[in-house]
Parts: sequence; C-alpha cells; structure tokens
Amino acid sequence: MVPTWGTKALPGYRQQRPQRPGRLAALLPEQPVRQPLRQSGNRPVLERDIDGWPVGSVRSASMSGGKPGSPPPDPLAARGRRALYRARRRLRRSAVDYFRGDASDWLPFVGLLILVPLITLTTLLVPVWCPPTALVLPVLMAALLLRPGSLVLLYAVAATALGVESAVLGPYNGPGPGRVTPGDVLIVGAVGAGGLLLAQLRSRVGVPWRGGGSMLFDLRERLKVQSQIPPLPEGWHAEMALRPAGGQSFSGDFLVASRTGEDKRVLEAVLADVSGKGMDAGSRALLLSGAFGGLLGSLPPHDFLPAANGYLLRQEWDEGFASAVHLVLDLDTGEYELLSAGHLPGMQRSMGDGNWETKEAEGPLLGIYDGAKFNGLRGQLRHGDLLMLCTDGMVEVPGRDLTEGMDRLMGEADRLMGSTFTGTAWRLIETVAKDLNDDRALLLIWRE
Repeated sequence: MVPTWGTKALPGYRQQRPQRPGRLAALLPEQPVRQPLRQSGNRPVLERDIDGWPVGSVRSASMSGGKPGSPPPDPLAARGRRALYRARRRLRRSAVDYFRGDASDWLPFVGLLILVPLITLTTLLVPVWCPPTALVLPVLMAALLLRPGSLVLLYAVAATALGVESAVLGPYNGPGPGRVTPGDVLIVGAVGAGGLLLAQLRSRVGVPWRGGGSMLFDLRERLKVQSQIPPLPEGWHAEMALRPAGGQSFSGDFLVASRTGEDKRVLEAVLADVSGKGMDAGSRALLLSGAFGGLLGSLPPHDFLPAANGYLLRQEWDEGFASAVHLVLDLDTGEYELLSAGHLPGMQRSMGDGNWETKEAEGPLLGIYDGAKFNGLRGQLRHGDLLMLCTDGMVEVPGRDLTEGMDRLMGEADRLMGSTFTGTAWRLIETVAKDLNDDRALLLIWRE
C-alpha cells in the first residue's frame, strides 16, 4: 500500500507492480517491507528508531541487534537504550546551552550549594588545614558562574556557614586554631561584594563570562580579517602592519581593501584613524570598518568619502570624527588617485633617483560638517616605486612637527629597502614607533 497525502502519493515512494513468482524469486531471501506511516494529527510521520533510521529498514534491523526476519529484541533492553539515548542528548544539549550562556544556572548552583557545607565540615574537623577563609573559593566561583539572583542565595548560605563555624569553634579571641576572626568575615564579605558587582555588570551587558572572552576574540579576528589586503597580480606587493596603543587587542586604526573594476584590475584601499585610541576607539573602529567595507566598491571612488562623512554625521557620537585616506590604484598602468579626509599625506619613493615625494590631497575630517568636498591627487607608480601610507601614530612626536616624523620614517624606509620586502612594515613600526602610546598603522605598496 502506498502512503498518501490526501489523494496524491508521497514523493519518494513508488508503487510496486505485482510480479509473477519465478525460480529466482523463490531462491532470494524475503526483503523487509517498508513500514506504513503513522498519523500525527493530520500529518503522516515515518516511524524511526532511536538512531533516526526508519523502523523496519535493513539498517534499523541490524542496528537493533537482529536480522531481517528475526524475532524482535527484548523490549526491556530496547527501552533502556532509548532512555540512555534521550539522556545523552539532553545532557549534551544542556552542556552546549550552558557554555553559550543560554541555559539556566541551576547545575553550577547545586554544585556550589553542596560545596559550601563540605568546606564548612572540613573547617570544623581540621581548621588548621582548612581555615574559615576557604569559603572564598565557592563565593568567587559563584561570582563567575551564577546570575545575580542565584548569587545572592548562595551568599546567604555562605554567611550562614560562616556563622556556624564561628558558633562551633568559639570566639575568635579564645584558644585553639581556626577561629573565625573579624578579618576573615571582612575578606569573605569583600570578595562577595566584588563578585556581586561583577555579576550585575555581566547581567546588564547580557554577555556571560563563558562567552564574553570568545566574543571579544571573534571581534578582534574580524578586524584582522577586514584589514587584510586581497591578493595582487604578479609584479605587485603590499604589506599592512597594525599595532594598537599600549599592547591592547583593539585599535582605532583600521584598513579596508578590495579589488574592484572590470576583471578586478583596480585596488581600492582605505586607511582610517578614528578619534581616540586603544579600547576606547576599538568599538567605533569595528563599526566603521564594517560600514566602510560595505561602501567600498559599491560606490564610485569619488562618492566614497562623502558617503562615509554622512554616515559618521548620522551616528551623532561625542567623538564622532575620523581621518581617512582613500587609494584607487590601477594595477595595469600603475596610475593612482589619493583622496584624503584630513589624513597624513602619502609618501612615494621613486626608483630612478631614490628621492621621496609627499602626495597630499585636500579634504576635511570625516564627521565634522555636511557637504564636505574631497579633492583627489593623481600619481603613478612605475616599476620599482614604493607608496607608503600611515596614520599619525607613526610620525607624531610630542613637541615636534609632523614633518620631522615623516622625514625620519622615510629615512628608515630607505635603509630597509635594501633587504627583502616581506616584513618591512613591521620592522618600520619596531624601529620608528615602537613604544609610543598611540595606535599605529602602516601600508606599503611596491611595484617590481
């Protein structure tokens, strides 16, 4: 009988025509018959075993410990396997949800609730090896694992345990070790207060401690991926180096780059410097890098900076300004155009005479006022030429002019040009701006 949905046969099932028995059919073993569908409401559902295979199939029969045509397995053993399978799935799902921060905290709460009386009992038996301040351990673990509501309940249990220890061991000024002193109460209370503040902050942010670190790591990796330069054709080399202020993981400087134009023969790169530095500017840099990456290649080159300026103005940040330089490079001819928004000028080294030339385009900072105009500056990279773009952290020195820092950077680049190109950007940061408390970013493009 063919399972049906209404008046039509279900897909995947083919009605078998009756066949006349022959000699070959009599010799072959009987094949298992496809089981009919059971009804769940108005929707037919195929019967499946605990492993997800259709009941009655060859796979289901072999997995259940029998062969096709053999008697059914022991019902008690089958029920045990099903119960074990459900428990295993439930435990795995609970573990995954817990470490993602989506599950309740009843499991760690019960564990810590059992740990507190165990520590109390150990303190009463061997106070020399387990002092009353040992209750700091479950209090600290609770601050990391529990939500504020459960945390307060556990703190009440810990305070009760501390009172029991004080009553059983006697007054703190009496003879004998392990007495509960006012200092012990102060230490446990201070750790509990700090843990409660931490739990409330974590609850307000909505990020559990188990996923907070992984989320920050993911954000940092996304910034790194967006700062990567796409592969260039033969004869072109590019390097990007970025170092946040103070050795932190987030930076206010970032780069977005993409191959655009016909046959991807145009390289567009935007080097930006958000106001602020380090962690303070990292969140804005992450938001702007995503927005700039979406605009890059979707708009004509001369429309990119006006669109980015309008985006910054719509954010209405207190420190909502940024500088940026937009490079549009033809990878066939080497011709390029620089469009700047209050950024440092580019620096080009000519292979012919070895001299450096600054390429300064005109334009105001992004996010200052609407309707800003950005005028481009054209140039060309011939064979052997080098183009260098950087942020102000590379050349800015307190009490000195920016031109002095740029001269130092160009001189150091001249010295390193004799070695291999790979790693030149990192070596320049290490040499010129190693210990500055500012974000530093450097982009080098060289044509063989």
